[in-house]
Amino acid sequence: MRVMVQLRSSPVSHAAATALRPAARVTAAIERGVGQFKADSKYPVVQVPGVKAATGAVMSSLSQPLDFSFKPADSTYLVRGTIPDGPAQSAALAEANAHPDVVAVYSDPVIESCPICPGDPPDGTAVRVGSLLGKPILSRSGMDGRGVFVAVVDTGVNVAYLRTKGRRPKLDKARSWVPSGIATSPGNHPVDHGTMCAYDLGIMAPNAKLLDYAVLLSRTQGATAMSGLLSDAVIAYSKLRQIVSAMPARSRAMVVTNSWGMFSPKWDFPPGHPGNYSDNPNHPFNLIVASLEAAGADILFAAGNCGRDCADGRCEFGTTLPICGANSHPAVLSIAGVDLHKNRVGYSSQGPGRLTSKKPDVASFTHFAGSGVYPADGGTSAACPVAAGVVAAFRSRHKASQVTPAQLRSLVQRTAEDRGGRGYDFDYGWGIVDGVALKRASR
Repeated sequence: MRVMVQLRSSPVSHAAATALRPAARVTAAIERGVGQFKADSKYPVVQVPGVKAATGAVMSSLSQPLDFSFKPADSTYLVRGTIPDGPAQSAALAEANAHPDVVAVYSDPVIESCPICPGDPPDGTAVRVGSLLGKPILSRSGMDGRGVFVAVVDTGVNVAYLRTKGRRPKLDKARSWVPSGIATSPGNHPVDHGTMCAYDLGIMAPNAKLLDYAVLLSRTQGATAMSGLLSDAVIAYSKLRQIVSAMPARSRAMVVTNSWGMFSPKWDFPPGHPGNYSDNPNHPFNLIVASLEAAGADILFAAGNCGRDCADGRCEFGTTLPICGANSHPAVLSIAGVDLHKNRVGYSSQGPGRLTSKKPDVASFTHFAGSGVYPADGGTSAACPVAAGVVAAFRSRHKASQVTPAQLRSLVQRTAEDRGGRGYDFDYGWGIVDGVALKRASR
């Protein structure tokens, strides 16, 4: 089983994490002390900020105000590796947790993209999506993504292909990233799921500056070619946090779109286990997501394609709740999917969520003819970047110093077009994202 090992602070770990590079001295020491742990020598040491509830209460929920500290003495540090499966796993975990330098051992589950459900034809076009979201009205007000970074955390983007589809994306190659061992470079990845996501966010934010984070290109034991490890998302988010923190406060604007999630609990420790990801607010990735939002980034996650009507074939949640981990994080917008007739698509996952119950937050449009990567841009994979484009358009005029990410989430929820049951429901959340109503509420 792949795991992330959380270590106590040391000068060597902090120096390596500052440069996001591996530290052989750190991993070798853990391997010597934990005989059944095999370190990934190419994985960089990653800093996890110290966190506490702003009220002084116990840090048992991500739904409360949090304070983060990046001082070395307050931080912990992550390395990646493997421990045995089967009967030997319990002994390996006990040995690791007894090591004086180890704080905890966490799961590193496989994460996979949320592709379209096959069979049904597209329900309209990307042009129609823009019209439904009020693109002409927002564009006339200069709300088109200009001056905003949008990070596509997915399988990578192919800029040349997007140009053949009429897009003129502005890619910041220097600030983009690929996991180790990937031969292609930012903006030049194979045409796939991430390229669809980049196209779809461009419906409402054509002038945003793209950051290409090809987390799902890493080669893992997942069920599809579009799978990666959560530990690579940890690196990605750490890099994004550095970028947003370095931006001047008055112009800080970053949107992060994530059309992926965990489909199978078998890659995770069970709920209640201290190393669990799906239900655990203290998992390092869930903390790093919270720290990126606190730094000023707007984060959106697809709700997933495990809806009761036509769930994705990879869904293995059974009767348990499918919106889990960061997809259910209180500091993100979790996006459900609706067709262009404003009805929930059958595969869109329903709440409640695990880290916080009121998930999904809102719904957005999907299953339309757009990028041409697939017969339809579908799944909550398309709904998420479409909604991210609306958020990026808003950020063209209203930076995080004026409207915080938490305030913007509230605005998106409050201005959504109510569907389903009156008020909040677990199919549509607060309703369908409404670009025009959002613009009016921001005056």
